[in-house]
Amino acid sequence: MLRQVIQQLERSYWRAETRRRTYPFAWGIEHLGGDPARDDPRSFLRRYSDQALAGSDRFFSTGPADWYQLHDGLLTFPSALTSPFPENNLVSARWFPAEPRNGQPGSKRAVLALPQWNADPDGHVNICRALNRVGISALRLSLPYHDRRMPAGLDRADYMVSPNIGLTLQASRQAVLDARRAVRWLEQQGYTRLGILGTSIGSSVAFITLAHEPALRAGVFLHVSTYFGDVVRTGMTTAHVWAGLAGQVSADEIRHFWAPISPFPYVARMRGTDKKVLLVSGRYDLSFLPEFSNQVWAALAGRGIAHERLLLPCGHYTLGKPPFSYWAAVRFLPFLRRSLA
Repeated sequence: MLRQVIQQLERSYWRAETRRRTYPFAWGIEHLGGDPARDDPRSFLRRYSDQALAGSDRFFSTGPADWYQLHDGLLTFPSALTSPFPENNLVSARWFPAEPRNGQPGSKRAVLALPQWNADPDGHVNICRALNRVGISALRLSLPYHDRRMPAGLDRADYMVSPNIGLTLQASRQAVLDARRAVRWLEQQGYTRLGILGTSIGSSVAFITLAHEPALRAGVFLHVSTYFGDVVRTGMTTAHVWAGLAGQVSADEIRHFWAPISPFPYVARMRGTDKKVLLVSGRYDLSFLPEFSNQVWAALAGRGIAHERLLLPCGHYTLGKPPFSYWAAVRFLPFLRRSLA
């Protein structure tokens, strides 16, 4: 009975979004350094994916930005990756510093927060303020093609996830690089106990970032899955994206092509790092199917990687709404305070 109620709610929230459109299929290898006039796209993408996975340290490597500017709580800095859209190449993040307590200097704890796909500019602001209340500063990062980074003519962050395979690869890689540059800024401000929190696609980016960024001690992942391509193919929120891919690539191909921007290939990197991990999933999720969440849990357990998990009787959209949002916060706030102590 509860499953039916939750999934009816999930479908009603999904139907309320009427601005979705299905873009034409494109290989997009020009976004990855390929030459459409010369390279066979399938062969190029297979090689690109294999090389990115084998050399992921290099693929996700970046140093600090040449400059950072903080004005009225808005941090901006240049992205490490140049996309074809100038607006997208200036990263923006909202800064929520925790207030000093009892006359003492502020805590050295800070969390980088990555919202979900198509989050509005205030998405995760409540999470950041909740973190402040437990003495943790928060930096809310806008993902590629979101908020101020959205190119003119768009009203959704469609270029972040689209039937353009190369552009989608570039966007998530850019998000990881932006997150690592944001971590460098937090370090420059004197923060030494650092964590990351991500929701939905933000969770995917956050997991990859945690796996590659030594300065991060802990991660909270709201919605968990294995491969980017499997989520797009099976998820309700990405059905319109798969509609542009179906008939052009197989399930195995899209899983392989988008493997470098998927959490699952990097699970083994967490072994022996002592990083703290909290995974939160919805039992009735129609977008990140529970079978994929279960595979992540099993992979962590099978490799002896310590982690905590919370399975709630909700779905994808409903996790962000009361009472489930409060339920999740009651778990992740003390987790982060403890893990970053």
